[in-house]
Amino acid sequence: MAALRAPEGQTLLDELRDHDPGQALALATRLRRDHPAELVSAALTQARLRQRAAAKFGADAGRMYFTPDGVEQATRTAVADHRAARFKALGVTALADLCCGIGGDAVALARAGIRVLAVDRDPLTAAVARANAEALGLAELIEVRCADVTEVDISAYDAVFTDPARRGGRGRIFDPEAYSPPLSWALEVAGRVSHAALKIAPGVPHEVVPEGAEAEWISDGGDVKEAVLWFGTGTPGFRATLLPSGATLAGRGLPDPPTGPVGRFLYEPDGAVIRAHLVAEVAQQVDGRLVDATIAYVTADTLTPTPYATAYEITDVLPFNLKKLKALLREREVGTLTVKKRGSAIEPEELRRKIKPSGPNAATVFLTRVAGAPSMLIGGPAVDPRPRP
Repeated sequence: MAALRAPEGQTLLDELRDHDPGQALALATRLRRDHPAELVSAALTQARLRQRAAAKFGADAGRMYFTPDGVEQATRTAVADHRAARFKALGVTALADLCCGIGGDAVALARAGIRVLAVDRDPLTAAVARANAEALGLAELIEVRCADVTEVDISAYDAVFTDPARRGGRGRIFDPEAYSPPLSWALEVAGRVSHAALKIAPGVPHEVVPEGAEAEWISDGGDVKEAVLWFGTGTPGFRATLLPSGATLAGRGLPDPPTGPVGRFLYEPDGAVIRAHLVAEVAQQVDGRLVDATIAYVTADTLTPTPYATAYEITDVLPFNLKKLKALLREREVGTLTVKKRGSAIEPEELRRKIKPSGPNAATVFLTRVAGAPSMLIGGPAVDPRPRP
């Protein structure tokens, strides 16, 4: 890390900023004529990591430093910015970022004007976090410390953010007590400060959520990215937040929606809404019902736009039958076929191979259950006829 930050390393990184990965071997051969081979190798690795990280960090990636695990596990900027804004709105001025990784959250917090103690026990990871704070001009607000988070004094901070390791030698860890550090420790630490957020796996059972905590599921561009337990917000319960819009839906303890026949419109709730068990809130918004008691598809007879679900206009509701579907799509000259499934064992790619769609038109097919029966719903994205303001 030190060598890359020295003038010769910086020169190499600048030269590799927009390099073509396909030309890496030839480029490495040329660069090794003027620079140490080990430094060239490190610079090429860092340049590749920066290119991968651009999807999460945007333009900042070109100035930051990464490890392979850091790129994979770091919080993307949009999510980190959202969390930092929540802490700022709570009045937080000083925060301990425990298990900080390469510093993605620390950067967002500092940019929100919050003083941060960023702690990680891995020396290389801590060095990378420190380098990122300096590279982005935030070193005055971010103190990076290489230490065991369980031994850090947080008494000078009014908030804590903890992102425990949820991966082990065998892959993802699903037992919260097997996190490093374990959930029980993180909960105890949260109780020592005015405000706290604890990152957990999106698939965590709702029964694990402590009484008095707010569990927030966050999606970005329709993909669920993470779940966080919040303490000290004054709004316990369940919440779904959708980025980049920032739309946020809080649970109101509604009963399960009724079921009924498929109407003209089908609503596919965002993944964060489903994970937060807030489909009932969406159904109430659109005056809808479920197509099946066990399936998170909402149907309604009228179109009511909502940021929390994508609406489709349904033209056909049929029992599942591959031959009938193939004939219908051929008759309608459907060549662009979007396949969605919920409650069906058929994989979308398998269906496309068997259907072999061909033609100038497009359609969406939903493979699901309607009142317990395997069914096919055919349609396309709904268009709101009302003029935009």
